[in-house]
Amino acid sequence: MIRRVWLVVCFFMVGYLPVSAQYSAQDSTVQGSGRTLQALQPKIHFSMDELYLPAAMIGTGVLLDLSSGMKNTQLSFNKAHLTHFQTAADNYLLYVPAVIPYGLDMVGIPSKTDILNRTAILIKAEVLVAATGFALKHSIHEWRPDHSNHYSFPSGHSMQVFATATMLSEEYKDRFSWMPYAAYGFASGVGLLRIANNKHYLGDVLVGAGLGILSMKVAYWTHHYKWGKRPVKFN
Repeated sequence: MIRRVWLVVCFFMVGYLPVSAQYSAQDSTVQGSGRTLQALQPKIHFSMDELYLPAAMIGTGVLLDLSSGMKNTQLSFNKAHLTHFQTAADNYLLYVPAVIPYGLDMVGIPSKTDILNRTAILIKAEVLVAATGFALKHSIHEWRPDHSNHYSFPSGHSMQVFATATMLSEEYKDRFSWMPYAAYGFASGVGLLRIANNKHYLGDVLVGAGLGILSMKVAYWTHHYKWGKRPVKFN
């Protein structure tokens, strides 16, 4: 079991690491029909520093999942204090960060990336989240705390909500300095609900959170920004 966990996690980490291309912001101007079109592209750089947080979360989560003592402590706590706790809120709240940018678009608060490129980035991240989660869940076969099935590792809810929380942070942190705290705080709340619902161990949630953050970062690092030309000036 221990060997399988490490092999699968290392495989996916190695798969993410080679993404080191840098995409610089480019402002291109096209003249025609009395109108100037300008490509507004955000500047995206790969940085090793960006890997430290998700790597730490994934590593800590794996260590916790390998500790039967930590798992038993969580089971004892849930049995003593959360026996009758049950909510379906986590099944809906995980999608909230994904729709917030579109709501802000409608009220006139623009994101750093235009809607077409942002949507493309979101789709790529969702594909990474789904593929990574499916592969790990069907390779590890860890039983959930409530023994409902053996797809506990990693937490898919945490992967989803932390991925889209990362998009919120990236898109609005320059406009709203509090956005990263709000986004990741919200995502952490969803992760805690998964633990309280006895659906995941803490390690499952930490690994899911790290993989979610990493998936969205990779989607940004690899995006080519083929759209984004906006009319910015009329003569």
